[in-house]
Amino acid sequence: MFEPRTALQGAHFSGDITVTDAGLVGMIAIRGSLTDPALCAAVAEVTGHPVPATRKMSGDATDGLAWMSADELMLFCAYGDAPTVAARLVDALGDVHSMVSVLSDARAVIRLHGDVVREVLAKGAPVDLAPDQFAQGDIRRSRLGQVAVAFWMTGADSAELVCFRSVAGFVFEWLSTASQSGSAVGYFATPRR
Repeated sequence: MFEPRTALQGAHFSGDITVTDAGLVGMIAIRGSLTDPALCAAVAEVTGHPVPATRKMSGDATDGLAWMSADELMLFCAYGDAPTVAARLVDALGDVHSMVSVLSDARAVIRLHGDVVREVLAKGAPVDLAPDQFAQGDIRRSRLGQVAVAFWMTGADSAELVCFRSVAGFVFEWLSTASQSGSAVGYFATPRR
């Protein structure tokens, strides 16, 4: 039997922001028609979260449900609970056209904290990260550098990011480099035109 471990094995960096491995996180992809009342009812019953609106997230990487695309949700839960929760979802969905997949070991979650979190993300993600355009509860699937990521604000100065496990080391190093002490550009400190 193997001992589960994260791709980043507890990595931590402190600069203008802190970049931290979130540890083992349960992740379950749910695919289907997000407008199907039966799917929405089953998901809400099992997860305790209603199906979020487009580009929204309910909760965080410890207990949350994220809109990932027009036909995909990502459920975040305790790592050890993911197989049981996935089985409950399959049972609740019954004959509803859907797919449920545990992705916990295929993804990594990174936590970001600090006054310039938005600036660090803006250095590599083509997303308008101004507070009036990207608030807590919003999620974006995008890229950071040239790799696929999804991220969301968990507070005014904190965010979480999920990426493929295979690129977690690159994403962590990219974030660490982009948040070297003194590297903030002050973009959000001045009025935008």
